[in-house]
Amino acid sequence: MASQIGFSAIGRGRRRYRPVSDINVTPFVDVMLVLLVVFMVTAPLMTVAVPVDLPRTQAHTVSQDKEPLVVSIDSDGKVYLQEKKMDLADLIPKLKAITGANADARIFVRGDKAVSYGRIMEVMGTVSAAGINKVALVAELPHPDARYR
Repeated sequence: MASQIGFSAIGRGRRRYRPVSDINVTPFVDVMLVLLVVFMVTAPLMTVAVPVDLPRTQAHTVSQDKEPLVVSIDSDGKVYLQEKKMDLADLIPKLKAITGANADARIFVRGDKAVSYGRIMEVMGTVSAAGINKVALVAELPHPDARYR
């Protein structure tokens, strides 16, 4: 009294395929996982509200478990820690207080593309002087149809 799955017996010896009425959720799960990864990568970069026109690059994105600490430099050369404007001299004690003098803390530096290279290096040197070894520059990925400039 065994029968094959997906087939039903009609008459003598004839078998007809019976359509499966279950929903195939594999493509749906694939799409949801891709969206989850996209949002996990882009959400930390959208937390800072200082308007900075980032330069474009071909480099790959960096993933991180914790929310990043961001130092921004706007087009006028003003320095911001997260969203708070501060003097460059006040940056060292503030970073030491926030990170607890943890040399493994990661700091992202967002510099407007109109700011001179010297100003960005000055800020990165100040971050390094605070005892932080992991300093990363943030750039904007180019559009797929745009040429690298």
